[in-house]
Amino acid sequence: MFGGKLNPSLLDLKHLNYLDLSFNNFSTSPIPSFLGSMKSLTSLNLSNAGFVGVIPHQLGNLSNLLYLNLESSSFPGLYVNNLEWLSGLPLLQHLDMSYVNLSKASDWVQLTNTLPSLFELQLSHCQLHSIPPTPNVNFSSLVSVDLSKNQFENTLILSWIFGLRNLVSLDLSYNNFQGPIPVDLQNMTFLSHLYLSGNNFNSSIPNWLYSFSRLEFLNLRFNHLQGTISSAIENLTSAISIDLSSNELEGKLLRSLGNLCNLRETRLSSNKWSQDISEILESLSWCLSDRLEILDLSSSQLHGHLTDELGAFKNLVKLFFEHNSISGPIPVSFGNLLSLTYLDFSNNQFNGTLPQNFGQLKNLAKLFFQYNSISGPIPVSFGNLSSLTYLDFSNNQFNGTLPQNFGQLENLVRLDFRNNSISSPLPVSFGNLQSLTYLDLSYNQFNGTLPQNFGQLSKLDTLYIHSNMLKGVVSEVHFSNLTNLRILHASGNQLTLKASQNWIPPFQLDYLFLQSWNLGPKFPPWLCSQRHLLLLDISDTRISDVVPPSFWNLSSQFQILNLSHNLIHGEIPVILSTLVIDLSSNHFKGPLPSISSNVYVLDLSKNSFSRSISHFFCFRVNEHKTIGHLNLGKNLLSGIIPNCLMNWNDLVVLNLGNKNFSGSIPASMGSLTNLQSLHLYNNKFSGKLPSSLKNCEKLVTIDVAENRFTGNIPSWIGHRCTSLMILNLRSNYFHGHIPKELCALASLQILDISHNKLSGSIPRCVKNFSAMATNNISNNHLNSYHSVTYYGETHPLESELLVIKGKFLEYSTILPLVKSVDFSKNSLSGEIPKEVTNLRELQSLNLSYNLLIGSIPVNIGTMGSLESIDFSMNQISGQIPSSMSSLTFLSHLNLSNNNLTGKIPLSTQLQSLDPSSFIGNKLCGPPLIDNCTTNGVKPNNETIRSKETGGLGVDWFYVSMALGFVVGFWSVCGPLLLNKQWRIMYFQFLDHMEFKLKGVISL
Repeated sequence: MFGGKLNPSLLDLKHLNYLDLSFNNFSTSPIPSFLGSMKSLTSLNLSNAGFVGVIPHQLGNLSNLLYLNLESSSFPGLYVNNLEWLSGLPLLQHLDMSYVNLSKASDWVQLTNTLPSLFELQLSHCQLHSIPPTPNVNFSSLVSVDLSKNQFENTLILSWIFGLRNLVSLDLSYNNFQGPIPVDLQNMTFLSHLYLSGNNFNSSIPNWLYSFSRLEFLNLRFNHLQGTISSAIENLTSAISIDLSSNELEGKLLRSLGNLCNLRETRLSSNKWSQDISEILESLSWCLSDRLEILDLSSSQLHGHLTDELGAFKNLVKLFFEHNSISGPIPVSFGNLLSLTYLDFSNNQFNGTLPQNFGQLKNLAKLFFQYNSISGPIPVSFGNLSSLTYLDFSNNQFNGTLPQNFGQLENLVRLDFRNNSISSPLPVSFGNLQSLTYLDLSYNQFNGTLPQNFGQLSKLDTLYIHSNMLKGVVSEVHFSNLTNLRILHASGNQLTLKASQNWIPPFQLDYLFLQSWNLGPKFPPWLCSQRHLLLLDISDTRISDVVPPSFWNLSSQFQILNLSHNLIHGEIPVILSTLVIDLSSNHFKGPLPSISSNVYVLDLSKNSFSRSISHFFCFRVNEHKTIGHLNLGKNLLSGIIPNCLMNWNDLVVLNLGNKNFSGSIPASMGSLTNLQSLHLYNNKFSGKLPSSLKNCEKLVTIDVAENRFTGNIPSWIGHRCTSLMILNLRSNYFHGHIPKELCALASLQILDISHNKLSGSIPRCVKNFSAMATNNISNNHLNSYHSVTYYGETHPLESELLVIKGKFLEYSTILPLVKSVDFSKNSLSGEIPKEVTNLRELQSLNLSYNLLIGSIPVNIGTMGSLESIDFSMNQISGQIPSSMSSLTFLSHLNLSNNNLTGKIPLSTQLQSLDPSSFIGNKLCGPPLIDNCTTNGVKPNNETIRSKETGGLGVDWFYVSMALGFVVGFWSVCGPLLLNKQWRIMYFQFLDHMEFKLKGVISL
């Protein structure tokens, strides 16, 4: 390849008639004007030679020129101010100025019309957009025209082309033509090549087009053509290649298509054929089975099974069936396609095992089978596919072991077995795959150790082995020759890295994920040598050290940093500037670190940060903060929240839970107008919820549980926070009635107002909680912000502590799926409204420890998603509805200490429950030991005893129980009543136990 500048000594070659300087590197150099003096030239090719600038008009002096190619695809390329110099080339037959900027040459048609011998005109990608009126145009000799990739819109500007009756090749692709395919084309019956792809033609395929019997290459792809393919397509008897892909065609592919016996390439993808694949193969097999080389039916809504008919297409070179609904096994006849080099069956519903004779396809270079349901082991015969460069079997159901002879695939560049069930050690022969650049074995069950010869894969760029069962020690040898490695994702294994303190890896990584490895106890010093790191996750790696200053200095280059779930201690000495930072669940201490405006996600929860947070929130009080997710929960922070949150209004998630904050919520929190999630649980906040919070209309989660808030539940929550999905007011001092305005929260999924001082009845309008009545995950706002996804991994940012089935449970990953109502431990009265049963998707319902009366709603059995019900400690009467036996998911039920009577309904769930779920009632039948009478009533114990004793005598059991109670009561309570000092000590003890119990529960 030549470069630099052309030497004028070329002029000494006075009789030179052929000069080809194409595909060189004369970058930044203009075309020398002295070339116009080489008048003997008949052929000049300067295409893709790197020339830039204006084309010299002196080229118009080359009057003997027959061939001129100035194609310029490099940037900034060539341009012209005008084309008048073309008139000096009367003998020119071939002109190619593709990629030359002709936007200033508005008269290009008239000037090219001055070339009477012009045979071929190529002006692709020349920034042409209009044509002035062109009377007296006569391109009588023109045979081939290429005006593709310009900016034409109206086909009327091409009227001069439609008169070119002798035209053989016409390329108008990738312009902006609209409407129907121009009818004036019908007179151009000599066409053998017609390219109209990449426009906006929106008619059906015109019938006159099917009469072009000389047409060999037809390309109409990437338009909006509609309708069906006519049976008249069989008249295109000369057709070699037909491309109708990426349109809106529909109907069935007719047998007449199979009559085009010269056809070698058929591309019909991305249409709406909605046909059985076996019918199509039968239609095409008429005379194409031994001739067709390329068949593309991808994304065509095809279904059905492949038949052995496919094996008859023995000359197939490329086959595309991806993104359909084809099912069933791969036929054994597939092994007959010996010419196949490219196969894509991805995103279908293929199942069964792969036939062993797949190994006969020795010309196969690229094979894509991802997103199917293929099962069984990988056939050993795959080791014979010596031409294979790309193999993707990801997201299937392969199991068993990987054949050792995979090491024979020495041309393999990309190998993907992600998300299968392969459960073998990694083959040692993988070390022979010296061409490999991409290897993904993640989400399998690979076991054993990592082979040392992985370190010999010198071309490897990307390695995914995460989420497997690998164990053992990884040493420097495993990485010894991985000089090109940029991405290493090996999280979710039980590997231990043992490297010397002065080890410097041979690679410079961009992404590194080693979550759950054993890297500790010292902080890995080799990390400080990675100067290109953007994403780093070394969470849960047993590090119990101080982070070295050199690493903190390096952290400014990161986009994502995850050091969570270790035992890292010390203070953070730098201003954090990483986009996503997770330092949670460590032993960091001292004041909260300062952050820059680059930080968007910051999780410092579950550490030992202390002192006031005023400096953190009020530092540079007038500087706008762009952080969106902030979690400071479970630290040693205390004091009041300062009233300087007005510059934090990009916050989406704010978690200040599990601390010792006190006082009232500052009014400036109402400035957080983008806030979607607010967690202030388990603090000592007091007073009323500030009315300024009504400005936070985007709130999806409000959790202020375990505080000392007072007053009524604000009605504005229902009016203003209409997107609310989680409302947790548990364990406060709210009083009054449940406001009916809450019923306007149609998206509400979790409502916990337990452990307050609420009274009145349960509003009947609870039926309006439509998110609890229907299952519509797609509209779930929690999905949009409760997690962050980076590099294919989803990490939850949102969690919620709920009382479900009588236990405190923390939900994070599945939080968007949880639907729960808890009104327990209040003073609610009245009946359970029957409207509650409209909440068909509710999973947990707790109304215990209230003053409810009446009966259990008879239709409770329609709440088919219920897993937990607690109605205990009320005054509910009547019988347990028989419909409750329909609750097949019910695993926790507590109806104890009510006034229920009668027989417990029979069902697998109810009879498997502990009898304590029913005590304190007048119930009978399993699981209780009390049998029912013939009319379904619990026998009267007094009547039974009377019959046994003849109605005489005293029941000494009850007498002794009463005496024992009297003696025990005065033994314990007597001293407390009579001795003041003992009484004070006793209540101090109770207060201490209450504090300890709350602490245990919060953990």
